[in-house]
Amino acid sequence: MVLGGSTSQSVAKLEITPQPPSALKPIKATFNPNSYSITKSVTWNTARSLSSQEDAQTEELLNAPGLRFGGGGCRILTFSELFFDVTEPIDGTKIDDVRKKTNEIVALTRIERSTKKPPVCVVSWGNAPSGSDFPFKGVVTSLTQTFTLFKRDGTPVRANLSVTFTEYLKPLDDQRQTDPELTTHIVKRGDTLSSIAAQLYKDPRRWRIIAEANNLDDPRHLEIGKTLSIPEPR
Repeated sequence: MVLGGSTSQSVAKLEITPQPPSALKPIKATFNPNSYSITKSVTWNTARSLSSQEDAQTEELLNAPGLRFGGGGCRILTFSELFFDVTEPIDGTKIDDVRKKTNEIVALTRIERSTKKPPVCVVSWGNAPSGSDFPFKGVVTSLTQTFTLFKRDGTPVRANLSVTFTEYLKPLDDQRQTDPELTTHIVKRGDTLSSIAAQLYKDPRRWRIIAEANNLDDPRHLEIGKTLSIPEPR
């Protein structure tokens, strides 16, 4: 176990970086957490498609019904204890109130004027092989602050934070990871979803497939130059 205190060698620090268009600055931990947890749910639904009497009789002979994949859930990154202490100077700077540090984490839970939502963050910690826990891209979905040491006037100088990040994936980026050959279409002047569906699916009525795949709130107005993902017709 390597702690974020004094050591003869340089210790990689946990860092939380709000992503553009957020104007918040990166947050580097003074003390690394002692532990963290990653959880992920994967949905499998019971497949009871008894289309015939023969299917029903076959399933009666099974110890368990078949399963149908129902999609993956977001990964959840939890730090049960992020330690903050300003009883000693931090990088040579004396801080009189630990909330001046913990409020940097609190800001990650607040709505920003530019986006009307809290920022998406990248959590990084040292070097990790591809497909590992870090860097982790997500949003803060839970924050608990516990203040444990105070000055005589009640000013807190030590705190433990419990922070949970929920994975944030853009649908198109996620599709490209699972299907690198995903077909795309660059919107040109005069394009509509119906005309694109007619061109690529030979059926203008299938425009909803494209709208859903690209999370389009207003499918009637397409941004010229925007790249649309074109999934396989279903």
